[in-house]
This record gives sequence, structure tokens and C-alpha cells, in this order.
Amino acid sequence: MSKPALGRGLGALLGGNPSLTQPAPGPVISPVAPDNRDRVQRVALNRIRPSALQPRKEFAPAALQELADSIREQGIVQPLIVRERGGFFELIAGERRWRAAQLLNLPEVPVITREADDRAVLELALIENLQRENLNALEEALGYSQLAEQFQLTQEEIAVKVGKSRAAVANATRLLKLPVSVQGLLRDGRISVGHAKVILGLADSSHQSLAAERIVKDGLNVRQTEGLIAKLQARTKSPGSAAKPVSIVPVDSNIARLEEKLREKFGTKVHLKYAQGKGAVEITFFSDDELQRILEILNISAD
Repeated sequence: MSKPALGRGLGALLGGNPSLTQPAPGPVISPVAPDNRDRVQRVALNRIRPSALQPRKEFAPAALQELADSIREQGIVQPLIVRERGGFFELIAGERRWRAAQLLNLPEVPVITREADDRAVLELALIENLQRENLNALEEALGYSQLAEQFQLTQEEIAVKVGKSRAAVANATRLLKLPVSVQGLLRDGRISVGHAKVILGLADSSHQSLAAERIVKDGLNVRQTEGLIAKLQARTKSPGSAAKPVSIVPVDSNIARLEEKLREKFGTKVHLKYAQGKGAVEITFFSDDELQRILEILNISAD
């Protein structure tokens, strides 16, 4: 199955200068109110404020300096998108350009003003960053979580708005279940998203933290991490057996990968129990709607 395309480009979504951004086919984001203020204005840089709804929290200094150097030579080609807030302008899109302009001490920058509610601002900020692959895994997950918690959107609705599959949204938000210490290792790039997904196979947060420390200390790759997690799972499922040698058959890593594929397929927690050709598949759901969705995936009617 092909990966759904992201939503339309920011210029098309926000009604910006068509010569700057060519619209691509895709879903239309509706919360931005239509208006006739399409003209580019120049606004004093000190009247623009960043948005608290911006999902991106980290801006690499070297990349910002490169952008500043480009702006020094070419100027700001694409205007910033803002909304009026209490005598100032709050950014909707273009925070990197705004930060680079600060490095250059520019007195003013080009902007297009839009009317947008908080939900629209968050959605559009997510889309802009996802299109440019600017978000790290945790920033992406936090953005989805904020849409779900603050605006009561389901994972299905979020997926449609940002042009991702529901499974991708579900898998991203699962990362927020990791302990803060493990999230820090992921944010710093000391473990990968692949490592993090395998660590989530452990139910206990203290075990997750210990596993992450072991991965970093021993430089384990994802396949080696699967073996480590399988051993820890075997020990925790057999109380009092920690001192005994644990026998892990080679199929364990295959089971872990199969379990992950099932999670992606159903977009929810799936536990696969397996021993000597026997076992069970446990699929977790949290509402009647989610159960109905799982039944539809299995092509089973509830009637």
C-alpha cells in the first residue's frame, strides 16, 4: 500500500503568492477563514512573536546560519504567514525564516496575514514541518497528541489532516509512553525510533530505562535489541527465574518483528504469545468505534 501524500503545500492552504508555491493535489485544510488580505506586507521584525503551538522545538544553529547566509544573498523569498494577536503578529508558518532574520538583525520581513484559530495553526504548523521533514520523532508525536487532547480529534481524523496513515499516527504517539529518560536518548539521537519501538515491548518503565541504557552502553543495533528485549520479557514472565539461565530460541526476534507488523496493521497494541508452534494473539481496543474498526480490517461483520 502506498504511503498517503501529505496535505497541500502551505502556499495553497493559506492562499499565499501562487508564484512562490505550486499547489499539489491532496486534502484541503478547512479551519483557516477565507479573506482578501493576500497582499504581502512588510512588518517590523520586533512585532512578530513565535507561536506556543509550534510543534518544532529544536532549531539546529548551523542550519539556521546557512539559511541566514542565503537570506543575506537572496532575501526572504517566501513571506512568513502570521495572524494578528493583541497588537502583535503571531507566526503560523515560517519560524526558521524569522529566526534567521533575527541573526541578520533585519528591521522588517515580508508577511501575509491570515485569520486562523488555534487548531488551524497547529495543523498547518505540523503540515509545514512534516512536508520539510523538520520534526524529530518526539516533536511529531507531541503534535499529534496535542491535536487529540486539546481539540478532541481521533487518530483517524489527525491522519487525514496531516496526510499520514492512521497506523503511522498511532505508532508515533506510542513513543510518548516511554519514560522521560528514554525519550531524552531518542531526542538526542543516541537511540533510534526502531530501538524505541522494540523497547516498548517491555511493560515496566524501569525495565525500559534499563534496556535503553544497555543499548547505548553496548552500541546494540535494532536486531540485537530485539534479542535483549526477548530475554527481558522471558525473565519478567517467570517470577523467581532471573537467576536461572534463560533459553531464547532464534524465533524470538521473528516474533518481535511479527508483533510490530501486527501493531502497524491494526494501529493499536497487539501482544503475540508464542511457544513451540502454539500461542495467542491479543489485540487491545479502547472503544466500541475502535473495535468496529478492527473488525472491518479483519473483514468481520458485527451483525
